[in-house]
Amino acid sequence: MSSNQRSMFLKDSQTGAMSSLASSLYAFGEFRVDVQNRVLRRGEGPIALTPKAFELLLLLIQHGGEVVSKDELMRTMWPDSFVEESNLTQTVFMLRKALGETSRQRYVLTAQGRGYRFAPEVKSIPANGRARDTSSISVIQRDDSPTVNGQRDRARRTRKHAVLAFSFLVLFAIGLTLWLLPALSRRANASPPIHSIAVLPLDNLSGDPAQDYFAAAMTDELITNLAKLGTLRVTSRTTVTLYKHTNKKLPEIARELDVDGIVEGSVVRVGQRVRITAQLIQARADKHIWAETYDRDFGDALRLQSDVAGAIAQQVRAQLTSEQQAQFRSAQAVDPQAYDAYLKGSYYLYNSPITVPGPLSQAKAYFEDAIRRDPNFSRAYSGLANAYIYLSVFGQTQLSSVESYKYAQEADRKALQLDPNNGEAYEVLGVLNWRSDFDWDAADRAFSRSLALSPSYSCAHEDRAVFLAFMGRRAEALEEVEKSTQVDPSATGVELAVYFQLRDWSRLVESGIREAAANPSEWTVHANLGAGFEGIGKLPEAIAEYQKASDLSNGNLDAIASLGHAYATIGNRGQAEAILRGLEQKAKDGRASPYLAATIYAGLGKKDKAIQLIEQAYREKSFDIAWILKPDPRTDNLRSDPRFKDLLRRTGLSQ
Repeated sequence: MSSNQRSMFLKDSQTGAMSSLASSLYAFGEFRVDVQNRVLRRGEGPIALTPKAFELLLLLIQHGGEVVSKDELMRTMWPDSFVEESNLTQTVFMLRKALGETSRQRYVLTAQGRGYRFAPEVKSIPANGRARDTSSISVIQRDDSPTVNGQRDRARRTRKHAVLAFSFLVLFAIGLTLWLLPALSRRANASPPIHSIAVLPLDNLSGDPAQDYFAAAMTDELITNLAKLGTLRVTSRTTVTLYKHTNKKLPEIARELDVDGIVEGSVVRVGQRVRITAQLIQARADKHIWAETYDRDFGDALRLQSDVAGAIAQQVRAQLTSEQQAQFRSAQAVDPQAYDAYLKGSYYLYNSPITVPGPLSQAKAYFEDAIRRDPNFSRAYSGLANAYIYLSVFGQTQLSSVESYKYAQEADRKALQLDPNNGEAYEVLGVLNWRSDFDWDAADRAFSRSLALSPSYSCAHEDRAVFLAFMGRRAEALEEVEKSTQVDPSATGVELAVYFQLRDWSRLVESGIREAAANPSEWTVHANLGAGFEGIGKLPEAIAEYQKASDLSNGNLDAIASLGHAYATIGNRGQAEAILRGLEQKAKDGRASPYLAATIYAGLGKKDKAIQLIEQAYREKSFDIAWILKPDPRTDNLRSDPRFKDLLRRTGLSQ
């Protein structure tokens, strides 16, 4: 079906035209698409879709699993107007959410740099419920028609000529096939290009379960190196971890992750020797492409990882910039004990929930140990800087914002001094520029630089998405959310954080309910959902979610402050003031931001005290000011106050 035909079909279906195609139903999985009535159903229940999202779904279905270019989608869906690509991005985003995509179930797949395709197998069901075969339809004439005899004579002559022509074509085809056979054989054996890849968790073959951290950390290292390849989309560590003990076949995993290639292998560590065996599979065909074994001293492990990543880059024909080539060549030897401590720090930082204080403290200690053993190890410094930032936000008062900022800034500055191409260090710099320096331009540059160095670095995509929403750049933020989802389909929270920053409370509630059902034990989901409920004025529902967030987080101070504010707002002063006293006590020795107590004073109607404490948090460069001051629903009753407006102006923000 041509693009013009698809446009005509969509136009007809919008106006209720009763064509045979428009009366069809499409079915995939539990879903049914009623074209005539323009309804998407799951089981018996209808699913709300915007008109454009429904049009997009039909277009993708009609292409039968083929990639539809972004240009064609935009021309067909907006034929009479000029729109930006961000309109399409947001429509794709809304369709995916309506279908309930997860890392295990993908519907709309992104062909990076090209367009989109529909993954599930779709069946067409005509309105009469029977498959329709139009191949046997013909025009029937009566045998006694005056024209029949003449037609029979002409038909006999035509058949004679046709037989001769057909014989010639058969001989020609045989000759052509014999001539082309070698080339066709070579082409059939050629592997399709690989544009996306997933590194499955490396098996620990050391025979020692205590070395599981080493296998996990070496997997992370390989992903980190491959993430530097700008022409290759690399699935994040958090997503591939879900497949650690899976019995699924590689083609099935490839379909779920929407990748062309899969790297799998093993790692063995014996004393000071490390052996990595890796192989690259053309995943959908389950076809072996490359395999190699690397055996090195443990102190040479950085070069080993670069060699493996470089070999894979060659196999997938990745186009490396001169800067990327330099990164692969620049891997230095590192003190073996320092590298071991660094791997343990990375394991605790990246393979444990970042909202849990215990693993964060262990990660910090291991990074510090790595630096003591090798003061020139750049990545140990950037890992330490990251640990300080997470401890400031989720460390349960272990470090104040002032301390965290100071130590994180020092460590990150040293990381970049030792290695100007450290993508993780630039991502940390972006967070520091944003959350502590209030320097929005510098933050934007740092996030962009991090992604230029590591295009598949999921943390940079997530932080940049939320930062763009914080800046009010909605379309760009949602586009960055999509990029984040491509490399880390299992990530939770970034979409919620974006809607929170945009103060889009209805979408925050919608997404929060869905995320809470999928991740009921993740406290940040409940905290965001509570904010959404408060934003739309449903305080009893907000209190229930804030209470869950407080319980699941073992008393995160921000969750507790939200609960206290909600109690104050509904008139439960006793419980609100009890929470307030605890927060003020912790604020005296720097274990809690003054801003948290300010939210409860705002709920109690004590605006002067609330603004006084917010000013104090601003002077102390509290990490929560840049994150929360503009969108926070807990301070809505302060927004008309000239002092609050002046504070927004001084921070470079606006209502």
